This record gives sequence, C-alpha cells and structure tokens, in this order.
Amino acid sequence: MSFSAEPAYRHGQRARTAVLLVNLGTPDAPEAPALRRYLAEFLSDPRVVEIPRIAWWPILHGIILNTRPAKSAAKYTSVWMPEGSPLAVWTRRQAEALAPALQAAGHDVLVRHAMRYGNPSVASVLDGLRAEGATRVLVLPLYPQYAAATTASVGDAVMKWALKARRVPELRFIGEYHDHPGYIDALADRLQRHWAEHGRGDKLVLSFHGLRERSLTLGDPYHCQCHVTARLLAETLGLSKAQMVVTFQSRFGKAKWLEPYTEPTLVAMARRGVRRVDVMCPGFVADCLETLEEISQEARAAFLEAGGEHFGYVPCVNDSPLFVRALADLAMQHLQGWDTRGPSPEGAAAAAAQRARALAMGATD
Repeated sequence: MSFSAEPAYRHGQRARTAVLLVNLGTPDAPEAPALRRYLAEFLSDPRVVEIPRIAWWPILHGIILNTRPAKSAAKYTSVWMPEGSPLAVWTRRQAEALAPALQAAGHDVLVRHAMRYGNPSVASVLDGLRAEGATRVLVLPLYPQYAAATTASVGDAVMKWALKARRVPELRFIGEYHDHPGYIDALADRLQRHWAEHGRGDKLVLSFHGLRERSLTLGDPYHCQCHVTARLLAETLGLSKAQMVVTFQSRFGKAKWLEPYTEPTLVAMARRGVRRVDVMCPGFVADCLETLEEISQEARAAFLEAGGEHFGYVPCVNDSPLFVRALADLAMQHLQGWDTRGPSPEGAAAAAAQRARALAMGATD
C-alpha cells in the first residue's frame, strides 16, 4: 500500500487542534448528472444499504441511477437556495459560527466542515487540516442520534483516509448527543419562537429519519435515542404524551421500516378531525431536502388534502445561537486534555523571527 503525499515535516512547526463537523452530503447542483454522482456514492456505502453487493449492484446501476437522478433533481430545485444546497449552506454557517464561539471561550482551534458524500469530502478536508499543521482532530458528526448508517459511516470515511496517511493525527469522535441539554434547549427555543409567531397547533409531530426495522435487532440504539430526545423535549416544554407523537420518514425500498410513518400518520390525524399540526424534525440539525421538500411540501399537501387546515413546519436549529452554543459545549467537553491555547505573544514573535531568518538565508519553510 502506498501512502498519500503530505507536507514535508517542518522542525518546530506548531501543533494545531481541529474540530471537524461532518454532515451527510448533498449534490453539487440540482441537476441529474450531479445527482447521479451523489447517489452513486451514497447508495454504494454498505452502511447505508446492507444488501450483498451481488444483489444490490444490478439494482443500483441498472435501475436506480438511471431513473432517480432526474426525479431527485426536480425536488432539489424546489428547495435550492441562492448560495447552494440548503444542507451545504447551513452546515457551512454552523462551522463559521462555531469557530468564534470556541475562540471566545479560549480555544484556538481550526474549525472545518465536510460531507460524508459529495463535497467537500472528508478526505479533502483532512488533507487541508494536515497542511495547516493539525495533529489533533475532533470529529463531530452532525447526527444527534447514533446510527450505523450515519455516525459509523463518518468513522469509516475518516479511517479510510487515515489508512493512507503517513502521519495520522490523534483522533477523537463524538458518537451521539441525543440527550445533550444544549441541543434540547435549542430545539425547545426553536419551537417556542415558532409558536409565538404562528400560533400553536393541536398536535406536535416529531418526525425523525427512518431506518429499517431490523436495525433494532442488529444493535442500533437509534430508535430508543429518538424517543429519549422526544421525551426530554416534551418535558422541557411541559407537553403531555397526548399532545405529541413521534414518527419516522424517508422510507426507501420495500423492507419494513421504523413505525409509525410520518405522512400516513398525518393523513390519519386529518381524517380523525385534527385540524392544526406542527411538524418538527429534531434528528436533522440543518434544513435539507428531507425537511424542506419531503415534510414542508409533500407531507403538508397530504395533510391538507386529507382535511387538515393548518400545517406548521418548524425549521431545524440550523445556525441558531443556542445550537451553536450546544456545539461549542460538546466540542469543549471532548477537547479536554488537548492543548488548545493559542501561541503566547512571545512565542508568536519568536516563531516569526525564526521564519524571517530562514527566508533571509534562502531556506524554504
């Protein structure tokens, strides 16, 4: 195995610490070719589709990649922002907000973001951090609830990169934060602000991304953690069990997934006489196709068509100050023991003088 090229080692180079936020991913453009590339990478991950390759490959390359890209491109077009894909925009903003939050708390660290599928890739961002002198990297997947298909896959991408690195940085991973007080407070604040502006529905639906039901018996804590998040949020808001329901969305394929399913639940509510609902997606920390198109457009239309009168979509926490504070708290908790102080004025001046002497002598640094 050959190792990837990396910057030459520089004597006296300052060791840096980095925080890497990682989200699922998004196509580069709302166009069929970009969707084909993105879906090929996403659906080729054995963590995502746990079907033997010999059975899955003909379906993926013979059917899905020839039919789904154009349909998905139309959906992405309906939610695309001037700055790009919503998921990419909000994830970038989260990283941009986290850096000064950590700086204000006394932590001089690099903060970057990457996508598990698509761009910027995990490998390319880790290459960049290595070039900047990062020898310690805290990886923070932006999935509050742990699942092998999401959180573990981020670990796979990091370790795949590490397999080819000559100098592997110290690595730490945050596995889950479904019950973190700051995360729960950010969700509660988002809901309260929505209710203050738009009024309160008769029922609150908390829609989490679905997983195949067999994930329960295979050891994923995801289902339980979703319900823990919902319970803690209800307790914070003072809601009873009768005022809230947990559902699961984004089914794919014919296998049985975690129930109850979101859209059928909303339709059944409308037919039973529930006229006003609020829908929130706590498992998504950034608005994306699954929240803006699947829930705010498709699920909304289904509820209203079934007799509902008001559908309130509650945006994700995105880059809200409380969520950025939660990310900072999480990062600081897991950065303990690493030196994240900036260089002293004396040390910075000495380093600058050393570089100047080296340049004057014609050396390369």
